[in-house]
Amino acid sequence: MDTIASSPTISTGTSARWLSRRSDGRLYAEAVPLSRIARAVGTPFYCYSAGALRQNYAALKAAIAASDVSICFAVKASSNVNVLAELARLGCGMDIVSGGEMARALAAGTPPERIIFSGVGKTRSEIRAALEAGLHQLNVESAAELEVVASVARETGIRAPIALRVNPDVDARTHAKITTAKKDSKFGIAIEEIPAIYAAASARAELKMVGLAVHIGSQILDLSPFRDAWAALADLVRRLRAAGLGVDRLDLGGGLGIGDDRHAGPDLAEYASIIAETVGDLGCALNVEPGRWLAGRGGALVSEVLYLKEGDGAPIAVIDAAMNDLMRPALYGAQHPVLTAEAPRPAGKDAACRLVGPVCESSDDFGKYEGLGTILAGDFVVFDNAGAYGAAMSSTYNSRDLVPEVLVDDGQFRIIRRRTNISDALKLEEPESWLAGDDPVR
Repeated sequence: MDTIASSPTISTGTSARWLSRRSDGRLYAEAVPLSRIARAVGTPFYCYSAGALRQNYAALKAAIAASDVSICFAVKASSNVNVLAELARLGCGMDIVSGGEMARALAAGTPPERIIFSGVGKTRSEIRAALEAGLHQLNVESAAELEVVASVARETGIRAPIALRVNPDVDARTHAKITTAKKDSKFGIAIEEIPAIYAAASARAELKMVGLAVHIGSQILDLSPFRDAWAALADLVRRLRAAGLGVDRLDLGGGLGIGDDRHAGPDLAEYASIIAETVGDLGCALNVEPGRWLAGRGGALVSEVLYLKEGDGAPIAVIDAAMNDLMRPALYGAQHPVLTAEAPRPAGKDAACRLVGPVCESSDDFGKYEGLGTILAGDFVVFDNAGAYGAAMSSTYNSRDLVPEVLVDDGQFRIIRRRTNISDALKLEEPESWLAGDDPVR
């Protein structure tokens, strides 16, 4: 990995400055020293700022208010029910991709009419649960899925509100693994196939065709792909309406990226302007589905340095956080800004330090960092911009503990997901009774 320059301050666009280094040299999460939380909770752990969530939501809502755009948080980004509850209290809706996420959104207090069910592989049981719960809409991603939704709708006697997810063949110009709207993607229905499918579905009594959806990828910093996708969506709406079909809603998707100390984040005013220019005159109810933009800059992963060893070109610090706690570097080559929880010591002869985890994989490597000073065993290091796709993707690989989560609000903090240890895991693996292997159904 390339060497990453770290900064003792956080500068991430309109994000709340929830991490700050005070005169005592310590790094604070809102008004609580991170080292205080680390000693109380143990490491590694995720820390989130309730204030940052509130400020980010308010900033995005204000930016797109002129186009009357609703916001649905992408639950997959940060699925802790306490985080969702913070957003739900603000009036934020939820975008879900599984039955489990639906249960979390409802448990967090989100009204079902503010929940959109996306996802390419919904099961019959998930579709049934969504219809019975009265969700706002289901974003359908294939003709085959549409048939299953129609079947379940007939069985339940509940008319299904449907938006077809359009694949406009637009390159989001981000990492290949988080690009979702090119022609070869598994997501959505090819844009040229939409008119025939939409027309046929509109004639079915068990389906209520409400509109269209699109989502082109994640961590998008160049906003021009949004313009391309939404302009194509607007043209499609006009074609459908010219054919006498109603299109009342447009789900514009998520993917709005965040900046860091190396890259500027996208401009919200430009983002809002693109929405207004492309789809603002259609008279449709509009919504967006941000995940990372709302939560990413409001969270950090805190880890303790276990050992120091000599490396080729830079000393290696083995930390107690691993790829199972933060998968993004191993999975996407992602790079997170890193800070020290205490005031950095003067650097020795080596300007850079390589941070690696303890998991038995060469990919458990967070990269080389400059600006951390001299690192010693027992120090706490802090991965910033880790509030999205961090804890939500964590696992117990190597039979490690499941990382806990902590929420900070001004001068107080609380654990919102306890550490799940090996004793807890072994209880899940207690065997049940043997069952006969022969198939009784002939």
